[in-house]
This record gives sequence, structure tokens and C-alpha cells, in this order.
Amino acid sequence: MMSNNKKLANLARYLELILYKTYADLRAETERTYLGFLWWIFEPIMYMTVFYAFFGLLLGHKTDDFVPFLLIGLTAWQWFKSCLSHGSETILGAHHLMQQVYLPKVIFPIILILTDTVKFLFIFILLLVFLWGYGYQVNSAYLALPLLLIVQLLFTTAITLFLAAIVPFVPDLRFVVENLLTAVFFMSGIILNAEAVPAAYRGYYYLNPMVNIIETYRTILMHNTWPNWSTLFIITVISLIGIGLANRLIVHFEYLYPKIM
Repeated sequence: MMSNNKKLANLARYLELILYKTYADLRAETERTYLGFLWWIFEPIMYMTVFYAFFGLLLGHKTDDFVPFLLIGLTAWQWFKSCLSHGSETILGAHHLMQQVYLPKVIFPIILILTDTVKFLFIFILLLVFLWGYGYQVNSAYLALPLLLIVQLLFTTAITLFLAAIVPFVPDLRFVVENLLTAVFFMSGIILNAEAVPAAYRGYYYLNPMVNIIETYRTILMHNTWPNWSTLFIITVISLIGIGLANRLIVHFEYLYPKIM
């Protein structure tokens, strides 16, 4: 009984630490710029504007729904990309703190994921406002949005934890991740509709969970349709298994990380 109480007390302390550190990091980030938290909005808007100017104007994708089609894809992708890019370095970047105090190493990527998720929510709310102004109506399928957000969060967490676990052993993997993300970007249905993919390769195309997640956002927000629950269930199961395995990997190397860094 005492052992269980101690574990619960430690868990409560770690949870409090995660929430406080997430808040502290967000506050520190806003204080480093003149625009503060508004930079979380302006930066992705500029990012999206560049893609729209290139693919929408220069390459001639001028269909009526291309702007919301593109913005929904970019918004979901940017959340995924930010967590992976930043989160893969969290354990490696915490080596000074590891020398001073013991903390479960899984805490570091979790804090980063929560930080990027808070910033994403600002952008997602702005996206919803844009879609409503563009003419898309709130519909009953919106009730599925919280579940979809949780599914993407779980999938993102699984990949981020795995990368954070192995990058300390292969630091140059950080640069490989950036290049892989660029390649995966063009295979995630952000710019092109799945119908543009040759039928012979479409089955392989849908093996990318981000394709299914981004299409589900569009299904709900643009087409007023409920998602494919079986697909989301499969992604959720895979993500939960991935989180469990990645966490075990981090725990396995818990005391080795400070030594190799």
C-alpha cells in the first residue's frame, strides 16, 4: 500500500512539473519576441501564404475549395511536424539537467508535445473562424473533432517519443528527420487530392496515417460528413502500442542517457 501511495505521489509531482514547465516554456517564448503569443499565429500564416502563392497561384490550382483544402492540410501537418522536429531533440538537449537531478526522461518530449499542442490550438481556432467566414457551416460532424484531435495527438506522441529515445545515440539522425519530413510532406495529401494518385498506388498511399488524418479533417470541416471510425480506431491502436513501446525504450535507457551525453 505504501509503495502504491508513493508511486501515485511521484506521478502527481511529475504531472505538476510537466504542466508547470509547459506553462513556463510558453511564457518564456512569448517574452522573447515583441509580438508575444501573436507570433504563434503570424508565423504559420506566413508559412501557409507561401504555399498558397506557389501551389495555388503559380501552379494554377484555382478550384473554389483549394484554399480551405490547403489550409486544413497545412494546419494539421504543421502540428505533426513541429512536435517531431522539436521533440526528437528533447532528451538530447536536456543532458545538463540530467547531470543535476533525476527525472524520468519521457517527461522532456511530453513537455514539448504539450507546448506545441497549445500553439496549434490557437491556429486551429483561427482555421475554424476562416472556414466559417468562407461559407462552411458548423455541422453535427464537428462532434467528432475532439476525437480526431486526440487520435492525431496519440499518433504524434508515438513517433515523437520513439525519435526522442534514439536520437541521443545517433545525434545526426536529427537532420535525417528533417529531410524525411520534407519527403513525407508531399506524400500526406496536403497539396494533392487522393484522386490524383494513380489507382495502382492508392492503397500504399493510404498506409500513411497522416493521409487518413488530414482527409478526416476535410471530411468533417468541408464535407459535413462523419469520419471513417474503423480507420481512426486502427490508427489509435497502432499509436497506443507505439507509445507503450517507445516509453519502454526510454525507460530501458533511463540511466544510460546521462553517460553517453
